[in-house]
Parts: sequence; C-alpha cells; structure tokens
Amino acid sequence: MTNPLHQLYARRLRRQVTAGPLPQHVGLIMDGNRRWARQMGMANPSLGHKYGAEHAENVLTWCESVGIKHVTVFLCSTENLQRRGDAEVTFLMQVIEQMATDRLTRQDARWQVHVAGMLDVLPDTTARALKEAVEATRTCTTGAHVTLAVGYGGRQEVIDALREHLHERAEAGDSLTEVASVLTMDDIARHLYTAGQPDPDLVIRTSGEQRMSNFLLWQSAYSELYFCEAYWPAFREIDFLRALRSFAARQRRFGG
Repeated sequence: MTNPLHQLYARRLRRQVTAGPLPQHVGLIMDGNRRWARQMGMANPSLGHKYGAEHAENVLTWCESVGIKHVTVFLCSTENLQRRGDAEVTFLMQVIEQMATDRLTRQDARWQVHVAGMLDVLPDTTARALKEAVEATRTCTTGAHVTLAVGYGGRQEVIDALREHLHERAEAGDSLTEVASVLTMDDIARHLYTAGQPDPDLVIRTSGEQRMSNFLLWQSAYSELYFCEAYWPAFREIDFLRALRSFAARQRRFGG
C-alpha cells in the first residue's frame, strides 16, 4: 500500500480495532482468484490461484500485527477437486505445494501449520508437502496457528468425526444403542480435523459471494460472518481492518 492517504487510514483503523474486542480465530474463504485474473487480463485464469496463495502470506502478516493467533485458510474444497478441470486442479495443487514448502516452512517460520481435509484424495506430492509443513513447524514457539483447508468439506468432516467416534466406541465394546444414548457434541468435536483449536469467531469471504460453501460448518455455528466485494488477490489491509471493525461493533449472541 503506497498511497499516503491509505496508509494514514490504515493506521487509524488499526488503532480502532486494537482498542476493541478482536476475534481469536479468523476463517478466510479466499474467493475470486480466477475472476481477478480475468479482470487483470491474464490469459490463464488459473494464475489467479498463484497470486491468491502469495497474498495469503500478506494477510497472515496483518493478522500477526493485530495479535490474531488462529487463522484457517480455505484453499481447496472437495467440490473443487471433483468439478474443476484436471489442468486447473493440477496447477492449484502445485501452488499449494509451493505455498507449504517455500512460504510457510522457512527457517524463521512464525506460524505452526495444521491441515484440515482428506489428504488421501490429494496427489501424493501435495499430501507429502502438507505433512512436511506440519512436521517442520511443529516446534514453532510464537503461539500462532494457521490451518490449511485442502481437500476439505464441512459435511464430510462431520461424517469422518462421527465414524471415528463409532470406531473408537466399538473397539471399547460398546453397542450402537449405548453409543447413541450418550452421544454428545464434544464426542463429535474432538474428532474434527480442527480438534483442539478454538472455533472461528469471524469468517471473512471475499468476491461478494454470500455463502459458506461447506466451510467449517460445525465450527462456525456461532461465528460472525463478513462478506467483502473485493476479489481475494485484491483484498487490502484496509478491507481486512474494516472486517475487524465490523466484528468489534457487533453484539455476539451465540445462538440466543
């Protein structure tokens, strides 16, 4: 951001949001990469994914600057894998591999990496890169956590969690009737991909679309939602701070 007026406005917004309640965990639906690429006149719209992944690092820096310690980034859904063309999916997987390998696992890595999704449906090279990123940042001491949602679907996550719980109870010798009679929300939550992490307080979606698209359906039951018109690669720090300001001004009801 080089415009002096933008810099001044950003500083003012930053002071406002840091003075109020901040979300502990932010979910990011990075939408509009391909549309941005077309708008920029790029011959290959998939290049938008590359710029979008690079921009995610900027947004993590903005989160770090205001003290947000948990971020979940929606990089690739199960629907993306099923419905997009082979060439686009291959390019997207390469972008994710590069992001995991080159941008998040440097020697000075400030974010501990987690993965949410079905790694077994991803190409071997992508799954390996993600696993290596998790391992390489396991000893990160900053207290900052970024979860990469890749091959992720919220409904499938709940099914997988319930399946794991049923297997666990079956191994303990319990019948289905016994399991059903004592099943709790905590039983499901502790088997989710994001187990052990706080639920998102705020979910931001770019590109003007106003839907969740199967993202963190269980975890976002009481999240505040913020929709921004900008495509993800054009999402500015000012837009991010406005989202935080909107969050701070809301009265959270948690279903009440």
